[in-house]
Formats: sequence, structure tokens, C-alpha cells
Amino acid sequence: MSSGSAWLILFVAGLCEIGWAVGLKYTEGFSRLWPSAATLLAMAASVILLGWSLKVLPLGTAYAVWTGIGAVGTAILGMFLFGESKEVARLVSIGLIVAGIAGLKLLSPDSH
Repeated sequence: MSSGSAWLILFVAGLCEIGWAVGLKYTEGFSRLWPSAATLLAMAASVILLGWSLKVLPLGTAYAVWTGIGAVGTAILGMFLFGESKEVARLVSIGLIVAGIAGLKLLSPDSH
């Protein structure tokens, strides 16, 4: 696997992370069958894809990027789907996470 494909797989793993985190809200404590099944599928896909990306990418970088994508995406969707706060300090904090993810990607020896 090339470094480029590992980064793409990691990005998709992060999207799956967002999917299962948001999906948890719809499961209502895993009491609803189809949202629960979709959430569990997204969880499994996220971890499997993360594992594949780790064949090439450094653990610390990949894990931080994976959780960062999940945190940023979940926070943004929370604002739009569930009416969570959009105050400036929160948006700046999300921006700092994005900057950290970009920095880790740019500074990774596998990204060149």
C-alpha cells in the first residue's frame, strides 16, 4: 500500500468515526434496531480502516488524525443536526483541532 492510499483510507476511517458518533444519538441507547445496526457497522468499518492505514502510517500520527477528524466532524454535525452551540470560542477550538490535524499530516514523513 502506498502512503497516499493509506492517508485516503485513514480519511475514510475518520468519516466512519463521524458516522458512528452521530449514529449513537439516533440509537437512543441502542434501543432502536436499524440505527444501532448502522452505528455498529460504522464502528467496525472505522476501526478496520484505521488498522489498514497503520500498515504504512505512524501510530501516533494516524490515531491523532483519526480522532481529530471524528471530533471535528461530529462537532460540526452536532451544530447542524442537533442545534448545538455555534459560539465563536467553540468554532475557534474546532479550528485549532483542524490546524493540528493538518500539521500532523504535513509533518509526517509518510506524507511526502
